[in-house]
Amino acid sequence: MADKRDGMCQDAVCIDAGRVFDSCADKDCFEDLRVYFNERDQQLIDAATSARVRKIDVLTVNVEMESLPFNRGYYSCDLTYCFEVTVELCCGRGQPSSAVRGIATVPKKVILYGSEGNIRTFCSEVKENFCEESDSRESKSMPKCCVQVAEPVLLGARLADNCVCKPCTVPECCLCCCGGLCQPTKDGQSLLISVGVFSIVQLIRHMQMLVPVYDYCMPCKECTPAGYGESACEAFSRLSFPVEEFFPRDHGCNC
Repeated sequence: MADKRDGMCQDAVCIDAGRVFDSCADKDCFEDLRVYFNERDQQLIDAATSARVRKIDVLTVNVEMESLPFNRGYYSCDLTYCFEVTVELCCGRGQPSSAVRGIATVPKKVILYGSEGNIRTFCSEVKENFCEESDSRESKSMPKCCVQVAEPVLLGARLADNCVCKPCTVPECCLCCCGGLCQPTKDGQSLLISVGVFSIVQLIRHMQMLVPVYDYCMPCKECTPAGYGESACEAFSRLSFPVEEFFPRDHGCNC
């Protein structure tokens, strides 16, 4: 089978690939996220007179997914963004500056359609011990949630007095970065940051398909639920989505 488009003839081929059943593209503004530090670095934060964020990276995104019981084929994806923040601290005139690293997290919930399936897949590269108790049949047939995140945009940073003493909720996979984190106390200071994040969330199932390939498939709807803040977030909401960060163009191609 062949198709002709823009003067180019393309054959349709059978592929075993991940089909994107649903996806969304979003730009989120997260304001006043607390940055958590280990005990030694938190003491430097408490004594600092000013702070400047030198670098911020997405360390990981923790993904937990479950099916919606009253909406078949739909899944709730609970995401936790984990940012690694490098900060330069000034503790007063004549004092040397100090560089410390901390962790900031923020949750996000997305509901997408992932279809239904009642199969279990066994491949040569998967070495599952079938004598041990395994997950349920439902979990084996769930789609895969994939999150793509562009480089975060720092919108603001400030030192503030601790006013709320609540335990930090940093995923275990992020704790190894800083060697443990100090729990917030009412004394001392906190570093609060505002961050803008561009992301694409997809629900994918593997299947055989007969398809021609023409161009990238860019999601055309926003993630749900989604919301925007004010001030710094208003400025971030006017930025265009960086399509080429996710789908780089081959400038050497003459086609």
